[in-house]
Amino acid sequence: MTQVPPDEKPPNQAGSSPKIGLVSLGCPKALVDSERIVTRLCAEGYVLSPSYEGADAVVVNTCGFLNSAKEESLQAIGEALAESGRVIVTGCLGVEADRIRDQYPDVLAVTGPQAYEVVVEAVHKAVPRAHDPFMDLVPPEGVRFTPRHYAYLKISEGCNHACSFCIIPHLRGPLKSRQLSDVMREAERLVAADVQELLVISQDTSAYGLDLGYASSDWGGRPYETRFADLAEALGSLGVWVRLLYVYPYPHVDRVLPLMADGRILPYLDIPFQHASPRVLKAMRRPAHQEKTLQRLAHWRAQCPELAVRSTFIVGFPGETDEDFADLLDWLTAARLARVGCFKYEDVDGAPANALPDQVPAAVKEERYALLMAHQQAISAEVLSGRVGETLEVIVDDVDAEGVIARSHWDAPEIDGNVFIDDAEGLRPGDRVMVRVSDASEYDLWASPVQRSAPAEEPAA
Repeated sequence: MTQVPPDEKPPNQAGSSPKIGLVSLGCPKALVDSERIVTRLCAEGYVLSPSYEGADAVVVNTCGFLNSAKEESLQAIGEALAESGRVIVTGCLGVEADRIRDQYPDVLAVTGPQAYEVVVEAVHKAVPRAHDPFMDLVPPEGVRFTPRHYAYLKISEGCNHACSFCIIPHLRGPLKSRQLSDVMREAERLVAADVQELLVISQDTSAYGLDLGYASSDWGGRPYETRFADLAEALGSLGVWVRLLYVYPYPHVDRVLPLMADGRILPYLDIPFQHASPRVLKAMRRPAHQEKTLQRLAHWRAQCPELAVRSTFIVGFPGETDEDFADLLDWLTAARLARVGCFKYEDVDGAPANALPDQVPAAVKEERYALLMAHQQAISAEVLSGRVGETLEVIVDDVDAEGVIARSHWDAPEIDGNVFIDDAEGLRPGDRVMVRVSDASEYDLWASPVQRSAPAEEPAA
């Protein structure tokens, strides 16, 4: 479609609501950015278009972390231009505005991440907003792209780390935390809208509040410090599942384990260990005390035996030797993590690791990736087999003709395993039910609902 020049009348007709398309790429943090943009636009009277057809303009929220993600983002921009002709680009790749405009000079605007106001203004300019919109067109919890029963809750932006393989601080800046009271008001709105699971996200969740000096913040009639453990305590009072993602294993993380043991927040920690070899961790500019990490895992499990730890690892980092990789496999054996993801290292434009010597050949990366995943599958299969016969709570994600797909406390949506339930008539997405596990694989469980006894009839008078 040909771009409409700015001095010509925009495509929407007077009296109609402009339609905006959106393509959201990247991590859950970018998804929250997209939700905020669309919430603002819908509050102003815009309508979200489910497809390119009929969209008066398209916002593409890009990812700019890995080179492969950048290429995917550029392809998405090109597709949106071909289908719509009126495209506004935002997100992490937006910091490379020249690169985008060199390839796609017809984009209407390019902004970096978190530039909500700039994106909205660009939409206003491209497609003038409807006149006098009613604020109640948008629900109090805003517009979300996740299923109704769970939502991501972003507590901060940016990162203070300087990992050699990462450019997130360059893309999103240093740590910038939200006030605890602000986070809790959003959480309350989500729970009031029947959200049953809050997934707490940031770039470094356990650093929350550091930039604010852990300032005091009032919520619920009492003061809280704006810090990780206080936020977990406050969220744990809402009566829904609370899952902590992107947690670094700082010593103060110990304070949330009693909350997990008491059932106030889920016994689940997503911790990006990245590797186990001290030499590789040093090159990555990561904490290199893998023995202390194993000790901390043992300490956490002693406090909360139900704890599930999920992590991601990078294989093929520059300079990684066969001995380093063997150390990683040995560490995984000792750590017995519940869930593990793995990435093959790739250079990221602007990252210091690009200049490191001894780059690992692609074929070796592939081999190590396959070996690590097979190694972890055996560990996971053994861990999950211990769940057979247990009774546990699950949350229902989907119901179809074949049965019910649910998740346990150990499973974050879309990245971990599932619990498949048979004979679950009457269940709906968002229901939280007790089930008994009958079988297990490397990643998933099979279960049946726990039958509740019918109340006894009162004796006849």
